[in-house]
Amino acid sequence: MPTDIQFGTDGWRAVIADDFTFDNVRRVVAAVASYVLKHEDAARGMAVGYDTRFASRRAAELAAETLAEAGIPVWLSNDSVPTPVISFAVKHRGLAAGVVITSSHNPWNWNGLKVKASYGGSASPAIMKKIEEELRAGAVPHGGTAAKVEAADFKPDYVQAITRLADLEGIARAGFKFVIDVMYGSGRGVLAGIFRQHGIEHLEIRGDANPLFPGINPEPIEPHVRAAQEAVVREHAHAGFLSDGDADRIGAVDENGGFVDPHKIFCILLRWMVARREWPGEVARAFNSTHMADRIAARFGRTMHVTPVGFKYLGALMMERDIVIAAEESGGIGIRRHLPERDATLNALLLAGVMAEEGKTLAQLVEQVQQEFGPHFYVRRDLQVGEAAKESAIRRASDDKIVSLGGYKVLRRESMDGVKLYLDAPRERDGAEPWLLFRASGTEHLLRLYAEASSPQLVADILDAAETFVQTG
Repeated sequence: MPTDIQFGTDGWRAVIADDFTFDNVRRVVAAVASYVLKHEDAARGMAVGYDTRFASRRAAELAAETLAEAGIPVWLSNDSVPTPVISFAVKHRGLAAGVVITSSHNPWNWNGLKVKASYGGSASPAIMKKIEEELRAGAVPHGGTAAKVEAADFKPDYVQAITRLADLEGIARAGFKFVIDVMYGSGRGVLAGIFRQHGIEHLEIRGDANPLFPGINPEPIEPHVRAAQEAVVREHAHAGFLSDGDADRIGAVDENGGFVDPHKIFCILLRWMVARREWPGEVARAFNSTHMADRIAARFGRTMHVTPVGFKYLGALMMERDIVIAAEESGGIGIRRHLPERDATLNALLLAGVMAEEGKTLAQLVEQVQQEFGPHFYVRRDLQVGEAAKESAIRRASDDKIVSLGGYKVLRRESMDGVKLYLDAPRERDGAEPWLLFRASGTEHLLRLYAEASSPQLVADILDAAETFVQTG
């Protein structure tokens, strides 16, 4: 009986040797091949990349073989590579699609596969639906004559493209020193190579390809950022930039060793783009991300769009509308003038550029947006709970009969993706409107709780109340 393969917010992820097997890789890639043969110009070929996880290289080779057997020419990366590099290669080379073997930020014992569409971004929900249909049908396409698999170095063209968008000379003149933490992932050597070429002082840490990701999940959030925090303080650096396992999500550390979450990075970049650079376009964010961005967009007359969770929704919107920047909660930030795709390396370059242009440290930039748009503090808390407890919590949170949580009155609800409760709680200095979101993970056995408010203590209080609500259901 074949394993029931489930697609999440960005492709397929599964536990290695349990559901992530070579046979299942072949099945998923065969479905992708069948989609490409039916709906794309398959003769243009496909790019295949992979991260530093266990078995990623071999899975990528099998993916390439499966595509070639279906008659689709393949360019296979000659090294582990950031996911955005494959996205760029697809668009830059005019390919039909791309596949990346990666499980992004998941724990070491997971792996998976992402699909990149011809426009150089995450496959849209419509495309993923077609691939799922091919998978359910058990598609095993054969092209008669097998196509070629060729090795490719995708990085140079990508580096040339993203460095055009950043003022590397200005960053070098500013004299900043940076720590680069690639978290044992496929971003290793990329940003460091750019900085080295332009004489920007830096130190790369956790740059060896270690598929065990010792002591961490390769996700640029607390507590996994501690090594970067310590290195920034120890090295007297001005900032630290982190990328997740496949280098599409960014995190940062300020000069004091304080964690700068992706929401603040998004808001700093957004403010810089619309206020200083005056780049045209609308703004988009995921349902579970900061509302500070809404205030910035409103201040500068930019329309804000909100999508369900998953960059595939933001990417699809970026293809439909003139979106200057789009961001999701977990550090995925896309810049439309490059690609409709999130990219940690590009965002690190732009953030360093903002520091240089504004003449401010990262902590000062965070304080600037907090002062201008009100204090906003955001925390996500993940609960390991069973399916029954997850379903119970979301069902009860959706119930209009629940009129308060933790002593705070529920003012209204939204249910675009999960259940978001807006709470009647204090708002310091006209800061964030307090809200709480319950959402089940699409790839892990987790119930995620998200909260934003005008003080760290209020955020903690709201999350504590939410956790009690889950456990007492």
